[in-house]
Amino acid sequence: MTTFRERPLCSLAFESEKGSYEANLAALLRLVDQAADDAIIVTPELAVTNFDYEHFDRAAAYAETITEAFLAAAKEQIIVATMIEKRDDGSFYNVAKVFHRGETVHQQAKIELFKFGGEHDYFSEGSEDELTLFEVDGLKIGLMICFEIRFKRFWQKLEGADILLIPAQWGKLRTQNFVSLTNALAIVNQCYVVASDTANSDTTGMSGIITPFGDEERNDARVSLELLYREKEVRKMRRYLDVGIE
Repeated sequence: MTTFRERPLCSLAFESEKGSYEANLAALLRLVDQAADDAIIVTPELAVTNFDYEHFDRAAAYAETITEAFLAAAKEQIIVATMIEKRDDGSFYNVAKVFHRGETVHQQAKIELFKFGGEHDYFSEGSEDELTLFEVDGLKIGLMICFEIRFKRFWQKLEGADILLIPAQWGKLRTQNFVSLTNALAIVNQCYVVASDTANSDTTGMSGIITPFGDEERNDARVSLELLYREKEVRKMRRYLDVGIE
C-alpha cells in the first residue's frame, strides 16, 4: 500500500511596520510559534525590514539577527524568510533563505529586480544558478521572489516541484495580476503554491495557498492560514492530466 505524505502549509498576510525591525521580527516569530510544529511557513518578502532604502546599511546589518532568530526557531518547521544582505563582493542582494532543523538548507538571491520600483538602484541581481529545485524531508521545493513569478522561464526551471514558495511585496494596483499568476502557477506546474504578501496599505494582502487543481484559499482577514499539503493530490493531477511533469 502506497503511503502519501501530508504536511501543513502556512501563508502569512503580515502587516509590516516600517522602521520597526525588532517589532516585526518578534511578531513573525510569534506567528511561527503558533503554526503547526511541522508546518512549511512562508513569510512575506522583506517582512522584517521592508525596502528601507533610507537606512540600507542598517537593514543589511540586521540580516544576521534575522538569520540567527529563524535558525533558532526552525526545528521541524521549514521557514522561508527574505532579507537584505551584503555579500562578500560588497554588493547588496535580496536573499531568500530556507531554515530547517537549525540549518540554512537553501538560499537564493532575487534575480529579476522590479525596476519600476527602483530595486535595481540598490540591489544587485542574483545568479540564475541559485534558482533550482531543492529537497527537504523528501519534498521537492522551488522558490521565487515576488516579481520573478512573471518570468515563464522560471516556471519551466522549477517544473516538477511538489510545492512552490512565493514570498512577495506586490503592489496593490496589480492585485489581480498576483492572484492570477499564483493560481496559474499551481495549475501549470500541477503543484501546491504558498504565496505570502505583506498586508500593508500599498500591497495586495492576497496571501494564500493554491492546490494543484487550482483551488485557492486566500488569507483574507487572517494573518496566518494553514492548509494541508497532500502528496496524493499532486500525483493524481499528474497522472490523470498528463502534461509531461514527472
